[in-house]
Formats: sequence, C-alpha cells, structure tokens
Amino acid sequence: METKNLHATHEGNLVIGGTEIPSAVLKDGTRVLISKGFLTALGRPWKGGSRTELPNFLGAKNLIPYVSEELRDGLNPIKYKNLRGQIVKGYKAEILPLVCDVYLKARDEHKLTKNQVVVAKKADILVRALASVGIIALVDEATGYQYDRARYALEEILDRFISKDLRKWAKTFPDEFYEQMFKLRGWQYVPFSVKRPGVVGKYTNDLVYDRLAPGILEELKHITPRDARGRTKHRYFQRLTEDVGHPRLREHLTAVIALMKASTKWDQFYRMIQRALPKYGETLELPLDEKRD
Repeated sequence: METKNLHATHEGNLVIGGTEIPSAVLKDGTRVLISKGFLTALGRPWKGGSRTELPNFLGAKNLIPYVSEELRDGLNPIKYKNLRGQIVKGYKAEILPLVCDVYLKARDEHKLTKNQVVVAKKADILVRALASVGIIALVDEATGYQYDRARYALEEILDRFISKDLRKWAKTFPDEFYEQMFKLRGWQYVPFSVKRPGVVGKYTNDLVYDRLAPGILEELKHITPRDARGRTKHRYFQRLTEDVGHPRLREHLTAVIALMKASTKWDQFYRMIQRALPKYGETLELPLDEKRD
C-alpha cells in the first residue's frame, strides 16, 4: 500500500523479547514495524527479497501452509515517508504475533528446518512478551504516540463537529428551550422578546455546548470573533457542521427540553441533566451558583 501523503508522525525503537525493532506511527494512526525489523525480531539476517509472493520473513515454502488468510490480508507492505523524509517500507504492527504463530504451528507439526527452529524459539519469546501487553500499546510507548493519542482524538472530534465555514444564520434553538428555562428559574417569559438575563448565555454554554462533545465549547470560543464590547459576532451554532454537529445539537436540545419538562425546580433539573447528559471530563453534582438568586 502506498499513499502520497502517508508519513510518520512518531518514530522509536520497540524493545520486546530483548530485541529492538524500529517502529513508527503514521499520520492516519497506523502503527508499523520497519520491514527489516520483522527479521530482527525473529533473529534472522536480512537477505533481500523473497522468492515467493510472501515477504522474506515468511518466504520459505514449508511455511506457506501455515499462513492464515488474516495474515495474508495484512501482508501488503506500506510505503511512507519517515521523519527524515526518506521513503521506507513497513508492515502493520498487528501482524507480528500472527507471523510468530506461523513458526510455532510449523514447529508443533515438526515442519521446520534446522535454521527455522532457532526462529521458532525467538517467536515463542515474542508471543510470551506480547501476552501481557498488546503490540499496539508497545508501539505507542516506543514512539511516544501514547502522549498524543488523546489530542489527535480530540482534533478528529472537532473536525467532525465544527465547520471552518460560517453557516447562514437560521433559527436553531426552539423557543421552548428558553420558555422552560425561565419557568424553572422563576422568571417571567415574554414570547418573541430578545431581552434575556445575561446569565442565559452562561446557562446555554453549560447545558448545551459543554455537553455536545469533548472540547467543543473551548474551540467555539477560540474561533468566534468578538466585537469591541466583547460580544460574539455570530452564534456558536453557525459553526457546527451540517452532517454531524448540527443534527447532534438538535438531538441534544430535544433531550434537554424533555428533562426540563420533567422537572419542577431548577435544582432538580440540573441534577437530572448531570446524570443523563454529563459534561465531558467533569462530574458535577451541584447546580450553578445562581440557584440562590
């Protein structure tokens, strides 16, 4: 497999079974082991290409009957740019235990050559090492990717929810959302009025944007410009994507309004929403300070 824009974001040496194996994490999250690394892991020297359609660490004819379909599907080499800008070839890290299994099965059936018996012993050590910690976790630790996984996951969420283009304004928050809020707060609700207590914006952020997905409110605050008086120049919902963000907002508002209708007091409602639709990364039990207004 070769992709023009496929390149490594993290690199490092995976230490397993007393052997160092060059590894990398690609931009799309694929974990790879460098081609020569497979031979190194199995204690075999690099001897160039294989005479079969299989890579050289599985190229011996006596091993072919033990190559599973799952393993064959993962044996397409991946060409990518490493951190030095060089084109290198690797294989998905997940196939290492499957490769080891080939040698172990052949060993159990006494089909190995004398040289391959040594490889099977190495494969046995690798499989035992992988039994306690998965290959993906080991690659992530070796390359340092474990520290960036959460950040990349958050970036993917934000890309799905928040659009780089500003949507045309359209009424999104139903009047019932504010009507129910005013009822629970004991405020007089005037239909069609745009005048609302200043704290309504705080409530909206708390009840809606903070609970849509991780990091959404922070990103919306970051990308939304403000005027000289500090007021946002457009509504947050205008930045939500048409296919994911906006439908998720409508679903969330429906759920919030249902909880409002089922409540008779603000404190009761807030405790219910904390249980049913909690903020991401927070576990709050008390209502907002304004409950004592």
